[in-house]
Amino acid sequence: MRPRTSLVLALACALAAPAAAQTGTLEKIRATGAITLGYIENAAPFSSVDAKGEPQGYSVDLCREIARGIGQQLGRAVEVRWVALTIQNRLEAVSARRVDLECSTTTWTLARQRNVDFSLITFVDGGSVLTKAGAGLGRLADLGGKRVAVIKGTTTEQALRDALARYNVKAEVLTVGTRPEGLKLVEESKVDGFAADRTTLVGQFLSKPAGASAYRLLDEDFSIEPYAFALPSGEHDYRLAVNRVLARLFRSGEIGKVYDRWLGPLGPPSTLLSATYFVQGIAE
Repeated sequence: MRPRTSLVLALACALAAPAAAQTGTLEKIRATGAITLGYIENAAPFSSVDAKGEPQGYSVDLCREIARGIGQQLGRAVEVRWVALTIQNRLEAVSARRVDLECSTTTWTLARQRNVDFSLITFVDGGSVLTKAGAGLGRLADLGGKRVAVIKGTTTEQALRDALARYNVKAEVLTVGTRPEGLKLVEESKVDGFAADRTTLVGQFLSKPAGASAYRLLDEDFSIEPYAFALPSGEHDYRLAVNRVLARLFRSGEIGKVYDRWLGPLGPPSTLLSATYFVQGIAE
């Protein structure tokens, strides 16, 4: 083969590779008629399982809407295949393309966007600390000399450490693997508080009468957590297909039904969340 011919073929392959990457997941869904969605079992009310072991929650419902919407865009039915993930492996599962979309409580950060892409923002939360009622802990400054548990490797861990340092609060931070582990440490008085996203703490631990009387949250949040669905990098056509569904839900107001189903008992959407829905109702 002549050198010039080899060069032309190499350039053609290099130019074709990005195009294939951009449409790979969408074309796979079109060809197989299936989309693989990841979820976390212990992130209620966003992502959990029901008595039959089926995924459920706010984020799960939004992902089901995305699957239906992509099916409509492709002109064919799309089967949903669920894969259980953990907080520790959820983003690696997306970057390795074991799942097509991760449907839980992942915070969109620029550091994470080096490895995965993100959909439109699906929810806005804040980091807080769950403590025992009567412990006299109401503000971050009250945690001086206390022990606080947080899930290792999360944005909440880094935000907590940053907030403690910023306000010069000398607290010991203990990392755990899951939310139930953190709560158990609080129950057994092995730590003074458990840091996580406020809505998840309310949904899992404070929505029941026993929890509401036994625990409380700090009066202030120490971070802002914009949730979005993680998807493989470089998939521009696929990301557009996902965002078309979310924008329609925001634009039409149908997002209110999903919110009420899972988060309604916790109160109406905050002003910030309502504004997030409004500005992301992008027109076709």
